[in-house]
Amino acid sequence: MADERSEAPFHWLFGDQLGPHFLRPDSTVVMIESRSVLRRRRFHRAKAHLLLSAMRHRAAELGDRVRYVQAETYRDGLARAVGNASVTVHHPTSHAAARFVREHAQVRVLPPRGFLVDPDAFGRWAESVRGGHLRMEDFYRHVRQDHALLMDGDQPAGGKWNLDTDNREPPPKDRDTLPVPAPYRPREDAIDEEVRADLDRWERKGEVSFVGRDGPRRFPAGRVEARRALRAFVNKRLPTFGRWEDAMLARDWTMSHSVLSAALNLGLLDPAECVEAAEKAYRAGEAPLNSVEGYVRQVAGWREYMWNLYWYFGPRYREANALGHHAPLPDWFSRLDADAVEARCLSTTLAQVRDHGWVHHIPRLMVLGNLALQRGWDPAAVTDWFHRCFVDGYDWVMLTNVIGMSQYADGGRVTTKPYAAGGSYINTMSDLCGPCAYRPTERTGERACPYTAGYWEFIHRHRDRLSHNYRTARAVKQLDRLGDLDDVLRDARRRDPDAAP
Repeated sequence: MADERSEAPFHWLFGDQLGPHFLRPDSTVVMIESRSVLRRRRFHRAKAHLLLSAMRHRAAELGDRVRYVQAETYRDGLARAVGNASVTVHHPTSHAAARFVREHAQVRVLPPRGFLVDPDAFGRWAESVRGGHLRMEDFYRHVRQDHALLMDGDQPAGGKWNLDTDNREPPPKDRDTLPVPAPYRPREDAIDEEVRADLDRWERKGEVSFVGRDGPRRFPAGRVEARRALRAFVNKRLPTFGRWEDAMLARDWTMSHSVLSAALNLGLLDPAECVEAAEKAYRAGEAPLNSVEGYVRQVAGWREYMWNLYWYFGPRYREANALGHHAPLPDWFSRLDADAVEARCLSTTLAQVRDHGWVHHIPRLMVLGNLALQRGWDPAAVTDWFHRCFVDGYDWVMLTNVIGMSQYADGGRVTTKPYAAGGSYINTMSDLCGPCAYRPTERTGERACPYTAGYWEFIHRHRDRLSHNYRTARAVKQLDRLGDLDDVLRDARRRDPDAAP
């Protein structure tokens, strides 16, 4: 990578590099709005709106300092913006973008911003791990120590590194929403109106096509909004975050979560300021340690781990398919057609994705990803779906999250077991099963829960692999004790692969 002090008259900001920490002093800023990006994939409409709104808001803030180009491709836009002049850019966040900038001799690539750990430092850590067994928990402790996060001297605050066991409480039984203030909600302005008009026009002309709904914008599109959203979370929602971190309620799509992932992944917030604000709340006695540690683990642990594994594993990681899953995504899933689905947990989650372009990590993993894993959908297609349909979805985010964690397609390089579960888990951690047409305890018959039946069919399908994994061997033994296994498998064979549960 080039020395960050290298002189160049222009500095390029990608659409996910919009915070002040991506600027270079005294350089003219270049921003390129590429129409081909929206044409290549069928993105969620709210995601397209947020990205364009955030880029145009940043350009308006920069004023005369920016050259904002609307072009068909990045190549065309770069030529129009700077010609043959030298330009710098901070390390992009995808393999494709990194290849593109390195193909141009006029572009100097500076170190990455927006993360606590850069890929070179992660590589050194990874090479130091005995036996080459990379685990997030070990990396998380390394980050905590290296950045003095939630540390009392050389020991973790409170004496424990991980308080995850305190953060698995089911939702309250007497409420359909949590007793916490709603997350910060931005107000749309003239730029949002312009973006919506452009998207409407491009759709009418058949130039682009979207899924999902583009209601009033729910996520920050500028630095001021992002800072307000961070303060609102830390002051009003962080205290209850840990307690119900893994819980779900049908009528509460945000629970106590920060809903800051989109702002972080647009570069509007820096992870350091997020975890420092959370730790400050703990030190001031304004938030309990289990909530603060849980949030720090998400931002400084998991997010950093996913970012660095993306570069460490390299581009071919997206081809991983250890379980041999090749089934295509059904049309109803691709279109976010929640009305086609009878299973209440899935219908509710799909409707939330359709309406907001976001759900928190448990619906992603244990409702959406769990179904895809059980049905044997192609992991690359599942990854692309998450990338397109979530406002915080980028290649670096979704590749390792979906291939590695959700779909176990790498055979255990990221996690030690597949995240497959039956309906009992969803029933315990939510209020979704009560009014459902299916029963979480039933495996066969008209009221058989598709997740429960699908779980046992998945265990049977991969029993040889799972019997040799210490974390799943017990499930294989339980499988052999099922008196109705033949009926479960018979129903699975009869199931229409394209039918919604």
